[in-house]
Amino acid sequence: MKAKVMFFRQGRKTQKPRHFILDAGLKSRAEALKNIGKAVEWKSPKSKIIKGKITSAHGNKGLIRAVFEKGLPGQAINEYCEIK
Repeated sequence: MKAKVMFFRQGRKTQKPRHFILDAGLKSRAEALKNIGKAVEWKSPKSKIIKGKITSAHGNKGLIRAVFEKGLPGQAINEYCEIK
């Protein structure tokens, strides 16, 4: 399944460089909760793969949070990653 990288997870004064919000086209929080624990991979243009894991739902509209082992570069925003 493909998911679009939306943005960093952030607060008013902080930004978490390894945490990202993903949009996988899910409709509700219940659907998002079913994907917790699945692996996520983002492939760079130079074929480097950065792996992560889905940790929780984000909000009530089907967005999900993922934590990557290394932070993704800024170019990853609005790109697609693969949910295994």
